[in-house]
Amino acid sequence: MSSDTLSDVLRAVRLNGAIFFSIDASAPWVAETPPGVALAPHVLGGVEHVIEYHVVTSGSCWGGIVDEPAVPLETGDVIVFPQGDPHVLASAPGMRGHADLDLHRSTAAAGLPVAISHRGGGEPVSVICGFLGCDARPFNPLLATLPRVIHVRQRDATDGVLRSFVDLALAECTAKRSGGQSVLARLSELLFIEVVRRYVATLPSEHAGWLAGLRDELVGRALQRLHERPAHPWTLEALGKEVGMSRSMLAERFVHFVGIPPMQYLAQWRIQLAASLLRSTTATLAEIADRVGYGSEAALSHAFKRLVGVAPAPYRQGARRRTT
Repeated sequence: MSSDTLSDVLRAVRLNGAIFFSIDASAPWVAETPPGVALAPHVLGGVEHVIEYHVVTSGSCWGGIVDEPAVPLETGDVIVFPQGDPHVLASAPGMRGHADLDLHRSTAAAGLPVAISHRGGGEPVSVICGFLGCDARPFNPLLATLPRVIHVRQRDATDGVLRSFVDLALAECTAKRSGGQSVLARLSELLFIEVVRRYVATLPSEHAGWLAGLRDELVGRALQRLHERPAHPWTLEALGKEVGMSRSMLAERFVHFVGIPPMQYLAQWRIQLAASLLRSTTATLAEIADRVGYGSEAALSHAFKRLVGVAPAPYRQGARRRTT
């Protein structure tokens, strides 16, 4: 397994993205997006969870969760709604629009991205709107630790990395070249990872959560070991020796950041890996049990049903139905 814990999680929860809309508008205008739970059956192949994001490529506007204060967005800014909240983009704060679910349903048959025009005659703005799909269950530690809104301002991103992604996305949207949808999908994922990196960099030192745990030297090392060797017969004592901490200190520090004890985290992560293998491979349950650290098919089945609510076989069948 990779020593890059964040990448490991992103693979296991099947992060995948697409850019669906490019908005060319002038004030007054408003665009409202339905909640992610309503979008999930219709976008990105019926994924479990939908994360929406928007990039302002020129001009300025406002964005925020419905019925909550909006934030001003300038050229190069990115706003992400990790928990899939219904939200609004508009030329002024406090505006409301119509959340058109039919518009999102129709994108499956359309050439992406879909160009949307709102001509009000005032100040112009251009926005690229995208979606990221991922699994929320059985266990997505990244999603659980992200806030409802992440706003990354271009003027704070002095290294030019974020701007490079924005420029590439804008070029692909404009050119509509062969393979463009695949390029845009990968750019969506890269953009999201860069936003998460910058969010982690802004967390105060006292902040708790899985991402803060990754940043902590000792807890981050413990998470790395668990992700590198999930099938290893870990004990709290063995993990403590690996990272240079006593059992009690490791347990206390791990719970402070991650919210659950190390062995409970490992058990949930093993089930997430098993779910990913059930969805994406034809491996037998016995083979999966061996790969994720369970001694037998029966042990995995019992643990899987306890956490997920269904046994592995019907889970695999249901996952296949959702993707066909």
